Amino acid sequence: MAGVVYVAFDGDNDKWAYGFMKGWKANKNVDFDFEDAHDLDEMTSRAQNETYVKSKLKERMKASTALVILVGEKTKNLYKFVRWEIELALELGLPVIVSNLNETNGRDAERCPAIIGDACAVHVPFKLSAIKHALEHWPSEYRRLDATERAKGYRYYDRKWD
Repeated sequence: MAGVVYVAFDGDNDKWAYGFMKGWKANKNVDFDFEDAHDLDEMTSRAQNETYVKSKLKERMKASTALVILVGEKTKNLYKFVRWEIELALELGLPVIVSNLNETNGRDAERCPAIIGDACAVHVPFKLSAIKHALEHWPSEYRRLDATERAKGYRYYDRKWD
């Protein structure tokens, strides 16, 4: 199991991808599991208040062992929450997995938010096998890297994914 995973995504356009991840997890015939940070607590009716929402999201992220960013067509333009979530993850030193919804294996310079583009994160296609591999391996790989290695920037797995 991957531990507690915080998933950041464009809630207006890419919620389907988050739904896929939850579906893979729920399907007993699919070998995919993670503890979803968004299931740790519930938002109340005050969830319209940005300060309240960010305080709850911060609690969830502090309890997480990794961040998965689902990068779609408009993700790089989202500043209110997605950029804030990425900044917080970097501040907390969380391992970051960038999953490209267009299935690019590696950094997608056109869609990747600039704040994470050259950071020490692993970039994978939005495929079950790629995300599963990254969740199982990247957090420990990231934690083994020293500051010099982390400064070398983004990574990707040089392989074909099912």
